[in-house]
Amino acid sequence: MKPLSLGVFFLLVPALVPALDPLSASLLMGGAAVTWQLFSPHSWLKCRLLECCNVKDTLNFSVVKMDLERKVFGQHLAVQLVLRALNANIYSKRPKKPLVMSFHGWTGTGKTFLSSIIAENLYQPGAPRRSFVHHFNTVLHFPHASRVHLYKEQLQNWIRGNVSACPRSLFIFSEMDQMPHGLIDSITPFLGYHEEIDGVYYGKAIFIFLNNAGGDKITEMTLDYWRRPKRREDIPVKELQDLLSEEIFRNTNSGFFQSQLIQKNLIDYFIPFLPLEYKHVKECVREELRAQGHPEDEGLITEIASAMTDYPSGESIYSSKGCKTVASRVILSI
Repeated sequence: MKPLSLGVFFLLVPALVPALDPLSASLLMGGAAVTWQLFSPHSWLKCRLLECCNVKDTLNFSVVKMDLERKVFGQHLAVQLVLRALNANIYSKRPKKPLVMSFHGWTGTGKTFLSSIIAENLYQPGAPRRSFVHHFNTVLHFPHASRVHLYKEQLQNWIRGNVSACPRSLFIFSEMDQMPHGLIDSITPFLGYHEEIDGVYYGKAIFIFLNNAGGDKITEMTLDYWRRPKRREDIPVKELQDLLSEEIFRNTNSGFFQSQLIQKNLIDYFIPFLPLEYKHVKECVREELRAQGHPEDEGLITEIASAMTDYPSGESIYSSKGCKTVASRVILSI
């Protein structure tokens, strides 16, 4: 029902009510109120029962910061950079370009988990998010390199249509290491500095890429600092970001191999996820025990964390799988 038709309907309601019995009149007025709420673009009821692009124009950064620091272990650099990036984009009334972040690190270090926390905090509590958070898994959605041209067209249409419907759309691309070469370049026009493209404004959209590529380089630098010995907190983030940019651009196993996104500097932040140490894995185990409703058994926590801390061989400083298998290990150990 169009807004004009709705307006005519509500003009007629007062004229119709006197001709009805009290119960029918109440039902008519109640139905009219619900209808108005459902078709109003900023309706709270519509956002509860259906779906609407009901986002927070400003994030409560103290809440987001607490969420990240309490739930994401061993990733001080990633947390700092993500908070800085979100702050710059969210507080700008009209950002000049979309926010584009690329997460890098070994499996199980928190890349997917951190992106889910962003999604949870970006939209109003209780509002359905499945129409505004778009998760592309390379293996699932783009499995055939021979169909890249088809995927390019589908991806462009999907992004264009969804940003038109909700400017603050969130797009998450996982398994970027297996992305067919050249496919991700199809979204290059949407990530640049444009006021609008064909009448669509993309500045409030957020793009996150999840990569294992670059994880070995991050681990090498982190291990080097540990052996000096220096604190992982002292690792210069600028040096890591430059290393990542160069590594994934030259790496033939990266979805960003010779990508225009890097050539044209369209990725705003390369976010490094450091390898997790024994103490970080212990925190993951502790949190998983709480989540499964078990008491925090220090002996079990130590046993699981010790078994998972396996790299490098002979030194066992880091977990090569991060916290990825913690949940299944807890289940098997109880």
